[in-house]
Amino acid sequence: MEKTYEEQINELKEIIGKIENREAGLEESLTLYRRGMEILQSCEKYLEDAELKVTELQDSAGQ
Repeated sequence: MEKTYEEQINELKEIIGKIENREAGLEESLTLYRRGMEILQSCEKYLEDAELKVTELQDSAGQ
């Protein structure tokens, strides 16, 4: 099951915290960074889809 937008943002915050606080070594930091980029792309897609839905709703309400 896919995580919600909010769950993904929370995971991204955790990743950022680990990297910023140097809780992870170099290899783990690279893995975390890669995962963070995947989450970021997923969140951007989610927001694009949500924007499209809102636009469609506005268009249908105006007709």
